[in-house]
Amino acid sequence: MNETLKRTISGAVYIALLLTSILFSTESFITLFGVFLIITVYEFSNLVNLNKVFSILFGMLIYGVTILVSHYNKQTTKFLNDTFNSNINLETNIKQLDLVLLAVTLVVSIKCIIFLFYDSVQKISTSSKYLYLLGYITLPFIFIVKISFGTNDYNPKIILGLFVLIWTNDTFAYLVGKSIGKHKLFERVSPKKTIEGFLGGVVFAGFAGFLISKLYIQPNPEFSSKSILIWTIIALIVSIFGTIGDLIESKFKRIAGVKDSGSIMPGHGGILDRLDSVIFVAPIIFLFYQILYYVS
Repeated sequence: MNETLKRTISGAVYIALLLTSILFSTESFITLFGVFLIITVYEFSNLVNLNKVFSILFGMLIYGVTILVSHYNKQTTKFLNDTFNSNINLETNIKQLDLVLLAVTLVVSIKCIIFLFYDSVQKISTSSKYLYLLGYITLPFIFIVKISFGTNDYNPKIILGLFVLIWTNDTFAYLVGKSIGKHKLFERVSPKKTIEGFLGGVVFAGFAGFLISKLYIQPNPEFSSKSILIWTIIALIVSIFGTIGDLIESKFKRIAGVKDSGSIMPGHGGILDRLDSVIFVAPIIFLFYQILYYVS
């Protein structure tokens, strides 16, 4: 089987699995991204030489507990109250928990950006590795789930719209860069990326955002009158921070001396290779949502 055919088949399976899980139910979506988290943690642990068993247990504990508390708070509250004969109200603390997790994630994201621009960094300290495991890998998966709920119920259109923007940006950044790209974007980390490709990705992602808004795939009905502006801003966030996320993962791979984070997807590499953009973008989108709700 040639490389192109392998790439096509594995890509089609990945997209079919993603779309099916997102559209089928809340539980299938949460479960699939829990599985993706396990694989991503495993791949990241390989890149930075962390204990894989501990890292996976650490990631799944945080993911599982946070999702249970955040999105099944009524059932969890009843279970805890019945079990411990208490009067706990988890819902009142969920927003505070979200803000704490977001603050931690954003601090680690800033650390990742600084790490990206430090040319001399060729060895990562153990404390930094676990900090990246928490804020760069694990917590963003939680925010992927959280942004799909908007303010109330699960809305698959939100997460589908986000993936459409990421795929559009990646595809057209590659096509434009390959066609007319001459000026390197960040050659020492990713030699193939160009400024022209980056700008092409921004333009086409913005157009995709416009189409999404016109098809009424909206982040929240409260903002329907401003949908075009909102999705254009989201497209810009995706283009900028998705590219940064891609570059950060490339930096980790360059230090590790590998081409791909894994080999689970023939022709594409690992799950981290496929989700490097979305895991860096998700917390920023969640922050953007919070600003929207606050302003409204």
